[in-house]
Amino acid sequence: MHIPSQPALPKVLAAEKLSPDGLALLRNGVDVHEKKGLSHEELLSVIPEYEALLVRSETKVTASLLQAAKKLKVVARAGVGVDNIDVEAATKLGIVVVNSPSGNIGAAAEHTIALMMSMARAIPEACRSLKETKWERSKFVGVEVKGKTLGIIGLGKVGIIVARSAKGLGMNVVAVDPYATTAVASAASVTLIPSLSEMLPQVDFLTIHTPLIASTKGMISTAELSQMKAGARILNVARGGTIDEVALLAALESGHIAGAAIDVFTSEPPQENSSAAKLISHPKVVATPHLGASTVEAQENVSIDVCEQVLQILQGSLPRSAVNAPLILPEEYIKLQPFVQLIEKLGSLYTQHYTSTSGSLNRNTFDLVYQGEIAGLNNTKPLFAALIKGLTTPISSSAGGNVNIVNAELIAKERGIVVNERHSRDPSSYPYSSLVSLVARPPSRASSRAPGDSAKDSSERHARPQQQIISGTCSGNQPLITRLDRFETSFVPEGTLLICHNFDSPGKIGVVGSILGQRGVNINFMGVAPVSKKLPEEEDGENSSSANDAGLQNEALMILGIDRGVDSDVIDALVGEEGVLSGTVVTL
Repeated sequence: MHIPSQPALPKVLAAEKLSPDGLALLRNGVDVHEKKGLSHEELLSVIPEYEALLVRSETKVTASLLQAAKKLKVVARAGVGVDNIDVEAATKLGIVVVNSPSGNIGAAAEHTIALMMSMARAIPEACRSLKETKWERSKFVGVEVKGKTLGIIGLGKVGIIVARSAKGLGMNVVAVDPYATTAVASAASVTLIPSLSEMLPQVDFLTIHTPLIASTKGMISTAELSQMKAGARILNVARGGTIDEVALLAALESGHIAGAAIDVFTSEPPQENSSAAKLISHPKVVATPHLGASTVEAQENVSIDVCEQVLQILQGSLPRSAVNAPLILPEEYIKLQPFVQLIEKLGSLYTQHYTSTSGSLNRNTFDLVYQGEIAGLNNTKPLFAALIKGLTTPISSSAGGNVNIVNAELIAKERGIVVNERHSRDPSSYPYSSLVSLVARPPSRASSRAPGDSAKDSSERHARPQQQIISGTCSGNQPLITRLDRFETSFVPEGTLLICHNFDSPGKIGVVGSILGQRGVNINFMGVAPVSKKLPEEEDGENSSSANDAGLQNEALMILGIDRGVDSDVIDALVGEEGVLSGTVVTL
């Protein structure tokens, strides 16, 4: 007895240290390889065999590495910043880049407060002096933070926690953030300032909580430091490079800036004699080696978060925190996920059922119609991506297999696929809360009817280009196909299906079953789909075929779930029987 081999598990490379809990989660569904400390050349040699790569901040995920990663679907950064990943190159290759934007926010905020207090009270210097058996109380006179003004650049997830903590210490808090709302700031008792130049002269302490992008690189330099009041202090627990290190060193040397607390640097670790190294050794600087996220809890949180995302993406789910794809809110994620699966099935079923063996789509203009509750969703990018993946994967595994929300628009453009998304809150006459229809338009609607041909008989009309329609819905999380071409049906789109188009006359089921039985093919389920009523999408009627058309009302589809694929000779044998018009095999 032949026992089919189990498919190999996807391989995941953990290139840096991650918490055991996160890796244990991954091992439930993938083959995890831990290889820490690999050189770039070593990474290049092994990366082609992996479908996912997990890194922290040290591994450089370059364009050349991504090009070599032929199977790679996702790069996961266990943390927030993705400066070490070439996100643009990943996007072009359809590789999802995910991070953990919330797993270490508490740790980063706490480290900011810890550094601020250490700087204000000269704690590191006093500790070092005492360890050297000195007792220098008068040398380490600090300042209180109560009543002082803290300026925050970036009132995001970390910035808002820092603000609340600072308010608890009795500080006045002001902030600059073009994206922050007055409501969010007011809830944290923070005053929003219109511009950086207006805020800088007011603050006693300044802290930065922004990503490193073109607009924030070197945002605090000589001009900005000169606008700060004499004796002010500055912190950076965000990203190295947001502060001009040379300018900060000069401001400390001049005495205009009384102190700095720095956790991140332009190059890590800093090179000898660099401006970063000089800052670290400066007596007015409290420095730590990028410890913002270095707590037991944060390490565990970000590891579990990104490992969950990797597992979900490899299993075909949407990315929650992709940095190179639109943000999907939690409530949207819950509603979208079943329909992502449905629409990918619609696309794959369309290609396999309608497309010839030429290896290309026979039509490239589609309407994707959302009806009912699904029409109320604003973020349909994942649904569009699912359709492009479904349409292209059966005819090109190399292109379709890595189609996702990151590169779907690019793939569609390259292949000349046009998708018009239409929304209708009214689910029409169908008994579903949501209905999705894929309508493939004829190459030329004008050519579908010549002037004066309205009296043509049904066989001639059937030969003209028709709209090709597949509709579906979700019952809970289970996708269901409700219409296939002109036929009303209800089946789960999974496994291997044999779809026979035939005249609905006595004995057809027995004939098909007999032919399959003779060839050792088991039938798992069988359904008959009658001709459907006209859909609302067929407004002009020129491409529709009503159940009342002569010669068509007794047609049907026979849809069978079978235990394996069948060769073309089986299809030929079926079509050779009287009344069986065509047959296709699809695998979903």
